[in-house]
Amino acid sequence: MADGTLKVGTITNSAGSGNITIGSGVTLLSNTPAFHVNLSSDQSLTDNATVKVPFDRVKFDTDNAYDTTNYRFTCPTGKAGKYFFYHDVKSGGDGGTVSLVDQNSAQFRLNGSNLNSGGSDYRNNPALSSNCQGSMIIDLSVGDYVEIYGKVNVNTSTGYFLSGETNTPDLTHFGGYRIGA
Repeated sequence: MADGTLKVGTITNSAGSGNITIGSGVTLLSNTPAFHVNLSSDQSLTDNATVKVPFDRVKFDTDNAYDTTNYRFTCPTGKAGKYFFYHDVKSGGDGGTVSLVDQNSAQFRLNGSNLNSGGSDYRNNPALSSNCQGSMIIDLSVGDYVEIYGKVNVNTSTGYFLSGETNTPDLTHFGGYRIGA
């Protein structure tokens, strides 16, 4: 071994085959817990009101840590550490091909407090729909929870968080995974 790099082709136990036991003090990171959720249907909104995005369809959840009732990821016992989270909140207005979206935003919240937000302003040229994407690394303790809130301001009619069509069912989504202790 040189410069801290160990290169091997095959590892066997002392008998030449069988299982190898990893000693204490060795950490194996596998990026779990991990989850990805999205919307099962379009969600109508009160205009220009900040609301929790109701991600209710689980694509995967390795540790059953995402709550589809309260729409949040909660750090499980024994899994505290740094996590990478991402979201994409697609908004639109009711009206088919009419451009109605004036503004949109989305934010990460940790235990109910805003951590990070971003958005777009289309008031000079309203959009048919708009994505608000974000990502961040958050250090979680056991029991901490992360949620996504969003807001859509439309110039007439009703704003929506869009779930997607049959061929693009993941327009609005939220996910994350543990990256280290």
